[in-house]
Amino acid sequence: MKFSVTLPSYIWPGTDYKMARTAVRDCARKGEELGFDSITVWDHFVSAPGLYGGSWHDPLLCLSHAAAVTERIRLGTDILVLPIRHPLLLAREINTLDHLSGGRFFLGVGPGWNDPEFELMGIPRKERGARTDEGLEILKLLLTQKNASFNGRFYSFKDVTIDPIPPKMPEIWVAGGSRIKTSLSPDPEVIAPTVLARIAKHADVFTLRASGDHELAKRDILTVRDYCKKAGRTRPLAIAQVQAIWMVDSANREDCLRRQQPHFETMMGSHRDWHHLQKSYLTGTPDDIIGRLKDLEQVGLEYIALHPAGPDIGQLDLWKKHLFPAFGRH
Repeated sequence: MKFSVTLPSYIWPGTDYKMARTAVRDCARKGEELGFDSITVWDHFVSAPGLYGGSWHDPLLCLSHAAAVTERIRLGTDILVLPIRHPLLLAREINTLDHLSGGRFFLGVGPGWNDPEFELMGIPRKERGARTDEGLEILKLLLTQKNASFNGRFYSFKDVTIDPIPPKMPEIWVAGGSRIKTSLSPDPEVIAPTVLARIAKHADVFTLRASGDHELAKRDILTVRDYCKKAGRTRPLAIAQVQAIWMVDSANREDCLRRQQPHFETMMGSHRDWHHLQKSYLTGTPDDIIGRLKDLEQVGLEYIALHPAGPDIGQLDLWKKHLFPAFGRH
């Protein structure tokens, strides 16, 4: 199992300059020092009342800062909401970050779901999937070719070069999957056929959503594997998941849940009750969390990106203490 530290770039209550800087700089340095495999970021452009307690700082700017204070660790977006970004501008940003980090960057994308983000950008939410697919095509062109041209439904350009072309195309992580349906989150508890096609065509890594439950996650892994096989895909596909976690160093499950609840409710907002949050995210004792991850590993999970449900980077020490030995890491 490979472990990623997702920077706590969430806008916590009381966030000020010092807290924001510490959350990115100190967490990135600590993740590299402790031997984590990568540093990642979440992306929500604006607050999603009820579903999340706030929003996040800009993901690519946070990664750029993390790149400046680290030397070796990989850097990537867990899920960048691609359709609300112009792909030509995004290609320039990716190119720059890839070069500044010495080729450590990987790109995780998803279509998004939060209506206000699309409304504010003047984009109908119903276009999110098609814009994501077109955006991926454009990014692959601009990050691998000079004098690239494209004529699509949403974007058209001719003879565009974004120098310097990276030595290799950054690895692509495509997110999708089932989530527990609620009135504020209308996506169904299945993977849409268009998402399956996107994964099969573009993804080096398929990223499971954390907002389903454990059984949905297992089913999604098998669904994607089966679809890729039937579609004739022959190149390997790795499996990852993004998750929120607040680890408590205790074997008492009730004590762990009592101490975890306020952190998750602050981060995730009020729309989903505590029972729902427990089904979706990593809660309970360290052994509970290890058991859940090992069960997913049995059906193919290879990467887990862990977002602390609070701005305490001491969480990284607990993750290493409990998770690394359980998965043969040191």
